[in-house]
Amino acid sequence: MDEHGPGGECRRLKQSIILRPIPALGIFAICVFLLTSSFHTPNAVQDGPVTEHVIQGVVKSAVVEEVAAMRAQATRGGATGYPPVKKLHSTKKLRVLITGGAGFVGSNLVDKLMREGHEVTVLDNLFTGRKKNIEHWLGHPNFNLVIGDVVEPVMLEVDQIYHLACPASPPHYQYNPIKTIKTSTEGTLNMLGLAKRVKARILLASTSEIYGDPEVHPQPESYWGHVNTIGPRACYDEGKRVAETMMYAYERQGGVEVRVARIFNTFGRRMHPNDGRVVSNFIIQALQNKDITLYGDGSQTRSFQFVDDLVDGLHALMNSNYSLPVNLGNPDEYTVGDFAATIKRLTKSNSRIVRLPSNQDDPKQRKPVITTAETHIGWRPKWSVARGLAETIAYFERELADAGGEIVPTGPRVA
Repeated sequence: MDEHGPGGECRRLKQSIILRPIPALGIFAICVFLLTSSFHTPNAVQDGPVTEHVIQGVVKSAVVEEVAAMRAQATRGGATGYPPVKKLHSTKKLRVLITGGAGFVGSNLVDKLMREGHEVTVLDNLFTGRKKNIEHWLGHPNFNLVIGDVVEPVMLEVDQIYHLACPASPPHYQYNPIKTIKTSTEGTLNMLGLAKRVKARILLASTSEIYGDPEVHPQPESYWGHVNTIGPRACYDEGKRVAETMMYAYERQGGVEVRVARIFNTFGRRMHPNDGRVVSNFIIQALQNKDITLYGDGSQTRSFQFVDDLVDGLHALMNSNYSLPVNLGNPDEYTVGDFAATIKRLTKSNSRIVRLPSNQDDPKQRKPVITTAETHIGWRPKWSVARGLAETIAYFERELADAGGEIVPTGPRVA
């Protein structure tokens, strides 16, 4: 349900009352006093429904005013019920737009920027994003959620734009390939147009998929890639490639400040349980003692980074003076077969590891060269894969419990 639609304020008021039980008793006392005193007047008997309607209006007004005063007082005192937020001087506070901000990576980025004290607006159509990922910020004076689509123009005043909007897992971006292409093209054009109008800096969340099934290993930013332009992954791969082209066209012709992050495989809290990625599928299957499904013989390699490292990298890149593409990934390389065995061991699962036919155009190798990130933005991953997996497994255990003990994995021929 939309927290900004009909009834949204009432739900937020209810949440505020729950968070602050002592002032809530005061509100209850007001209600009892008003109702009791009104029902003991002659007019209450004579006027019947009319007086009852008036009483309800008075009570509602009193409740709203009391909660508003309570919320203002609590905010001044720092007892807001929200995660702790720094107080920034107005000259240092940035107005930041995050497209796709209710998604896996976007919501973690929201947390970082909100805690730093900036004003954050999330634009998300909630196709793969989830409101639960950012619900702990709803109602905060520095936070705004806009349910909308980047393929439609948006009018905002912002200083920075993190353009993350686009389905990023194969089952999601292949579900509606035309929509995926529109998001990467029309959506990026709209965000670049906004950046140009308001003179904002814009960062594009590009992808290691622009390298395709690479013939160079590991992959530096100078590698142009090896992509099948008409395959099932092309809607995403080529969409991101043309989005990068658009970014640098706007930089050269329009003077827009651009940043491009080429993101490698990422995992962590708030991954969608049904995104069909390697990490989420393996963990969900292992926790339920279902078959762990490998596509191919398991010899293909991937490099996995924890989401906190990625968020730090995006933030460092946005606030750097470097405008060329930057790989953001963990260069620790694993075969997918070994990774499945690791997850089975960590979850103490009884699952079997089952091999299925490989997917078309699935990359055989994937590993970033991160020299550019180390040199120009001072970034390298801090989280080990083992530490990140421990937190991610705990996250999926909670997701599984919330889902009633069963989540059906996503992907061809999975159980």
